[in-house]
Amino acid sequence: MSVHGAGQTALEYYPCRYGASRVLFRGPKRDLDKPYIAFVGGTETYGRFIQQPFPALVERRLGLPCANFGVVNAGVDLYLNDPVVMGLVVGAHVKVVQVMGAQNMSNRYYSVHPRRNDRFLKASERLETLYPEVDFTEFHFVRHMLGRLHDLSDDRFSVVVDELRQAWIARMKNVLTQIRGRVVLLWFADQPIPSEISAPNAHDPLFVTREMIETLRPRVSTVIEAVPGADTLKEGTSGMVFSDFDACAAEELMGPAAHGFVADTLCEHLNGMLG
Repeated sequence: MSVHGAGQTALEYYPCRYGASRVLFRGPKRDLDKPYIAFVGGTETYGRFIQQPFPALVERRLGLPCANFGVVNAGVDLYLNDPVVMGLVVGAHVKVVQVMGAQNMSNRYYSVHPRRNDRFLKASERLETLYPEVDFTEFHFVRHMLGRLHDLSDDRFSVVVDELRQAWIARMKNVLTQIRGRVVLLWFADQPIPSEISAPNAHDPLFVTREMIETLRPRVSTVIEAVPGADTLKEGTSGMVFSDFDACAAEELMGPAAHGFVADTLCEHLNGMLG
């Protein structure tokens, strides 16, 4: 086990379930019988390899329970398919929704695992017709599959991406309409929201553009674009806890300093929303 500035040999996520949900979330489990803030999102919200991810930092600074409903590699489908968690998010005093990538969702071209959304399950007939030369049984992960499709044909790949973007917008609108109330849409990434579509090997949120974010603005209280500065990002994996096997995965993520930056940014806005 490699420990970078943490002083311990393992990271305990205290996995827990809420109600009848089949999804394991990061704990310890919070008491949701009193006012709380709900955090929805992917790997960054969950805080993989991070001792104190930004939801925990916000909780400590605001003194209000923060339920971390983030899931590693989550897509929008995970929440739409879990009415228990959606109900708990609806009941929160404030909801913080991290922007998730558009690739980890079932759509007209392929389906993903309902809880492990980065897992590729099956190509549709539509995708098999679009790429007749591809044997889709060789793929287990969405990014691997998309990278292969991109390499084969830019034109055909753009058709797939258009579908993902439209599906993402529709489902995000659905989520935001359901949870309603005080909603913060959070962009947490190492780059500002792009104007152009990213390549399939880019960091998350994949295929999401500024135009797409703007279509959601009427459904949220505010949009926060939290991009840590160069000095914060250059700290890399310092303070993260991970095994040698996970070193490459850890290097793809932002460290504790970036989580502290996002927590500070969120608290500035949340203080004004909790009155």
